[in-house]
Amino acid sequence: MTAGTPRQLSHYLDGKPQGGTFGRFGDVYNPCTGQVQAQVPLASREEVDAAVASAAKAQKVWAAMNPQRRGRILLKFVDLVNQNMDELATLLSNEHGKTFPDAKGDIQRGIEVVEFAAGAPHLLKGEFSTEAGTGIDVHSLRQPLGVVAGITPFNFPAMIPLWKAGPALAAGNAFILKPSERDPSVPLRLAELLTEAGLPDGVFNVVNGDKDAVDALLEHPDVKAIGFVGSTPIAQYIYATAAAHGKRAQCFGGAKNHMVIMPDADMDLAVDALIGAGYGSAGERCMAISVAVPVGEETADRLVAALAERVKNLKVGPSLEASSDFGPVVAASAKERIEGYIQAGVDEGATLIADGRGLKVDGHPDGFWVGPTLFDNVTKDMKIYREEIFGPVLSVLRAADYEEALRLCSEHEFGNGVAIFTRDGDSARDFSTRVNVGMVGVNVPIPVPIAYYTFGGWKASGFGDLNQHGADAFRFYTKTKTVTTRWTAGVREGASFVMPEGS
Repeated sequence: MTAGTPRQLSHYLDGKPQGGTFGRFGDVYNPCTGQVQAQVPLASREEVDAAVASAAKAQKVWAAMNPQRRGRILLKFVDLVNQNMDELATLLSNEHGKTFPDAKGDIQRGIEVVEFAAGAPHLLKGEFSTEAGTGIDVHSLRQPLGVVAGITPFNFPAMIPLWKAGPALAAGNAFILKPSERDPSVPLRLAELLTEAGLPDGVFNVVNGDKDAVDALLEHPDVKAIGFVGSTPIAQYIYATAAAHGKRAQCFGGAKNHMVIMPDADMDLAVDALIGAGYGSAGERCMAISVAVPVGEETADRLVAALAERVKNLKVGPSLEASSDFGPVVAASAKERIEGYIQAGVDEGATLIADGRGLKVDGHPDGFWVGPTLFDNVTKDMKIYREEIFGPVLSVLRAADYEEALRLCSEHEFGNGVAIFTRDGDSARDFSTRVNVGMVGVNVPIPVPIAYYTFGGWKASGFGDLNQHGADAFRFYTKTKTVTTRWTAGVREGASFVMPEGS
């Protein structure tokens, strides 16, 4: 049911909002009420083409600007985001469902990467060698690719777009963002703030849409690179399609993040970590811990008893209420999918300690609510272990010893993030070295690297040679040109028909 008239959203092209012309629209829900609060236009191929043409024209001017000036505009943008933080976080909470403090964290982790990207003058420096041969100097240049695009997910509508756009813009590219149609208001507001900060019109465009818009970006010859975050099947599709059209791509997919709890771990610290990392943001994080791996039966029994007590006291409620530990999931379809996984866990024989199905929240009967769910005695052949659930469901899979725990983490299809909780430095060091996963936390439950390190998973969690943010972002969004120069001082040697040698 719809309460009142939904807001009409737009695309953002040439420095201003532009209504859709295709005639197709998507509904944007408030997950707490289950009601449609806005409608977003879904772009046609022609609208995507117009966005690319605008970006291609603007990019030439933007790339000619020196990187210090580009960095100043980005820092002005960061200042404007901070000034408008409460407005942005409220928009984000109302469309995604995450709590207000969590929404602010989403935005903050995004602008940290933009702050890092403002240091582009250093990161774009090339190399220089004098006398590489007699009278010959060699130097390299890092130059922007041109027009690049980001296809970003619903679960971080501020952070992931900023992770993509910040380095791309700092390097001199124009950027086209295709955000999730489920929560597009924050990306559109960020576009307005970029214009207010002084970004030239057309350098940052937002086109809302579904698969039609995605395919138009993938197939457009003037889009030189694609960045994506989402599910693994779509990441594989985008990576393969982008490659087939001669584009660079960095595509990040699903996850099944484990947390190993050693017998010597601080149990209170480990339980706090699992509660926050497993149930925060209703589990809708690619770095959420969804599998706890206690080592030894005694450790497992202590862990499950402590988790069960904590889980039953969690408060699920409206995202803007300060007392809520977490809010609803993003959509009715997400709620249905998660509840289906819970039933699958029961059917396959896992022990259901806490059941989040059928949760009712006073005053919000139509919200997309799923309560905290806890399974014990999960085995690695079960569907709830093999597949990403993306909801507030934590599974406990007991390991007999350290080597079994290490194998579980390393052999899973996904390789995004992992953590170990222990007081023993040897165990932590061995685990960090040997585990076959891209990001590792030691007594840190969600090991998201800070902005000047790179973020990226392994195996089915990541496709592409370079990661997000950090120095890798500037390698991804630039191409290297190598210049060999000879000054002969009037000496002529005649034509040479042999391959030149370094000496």
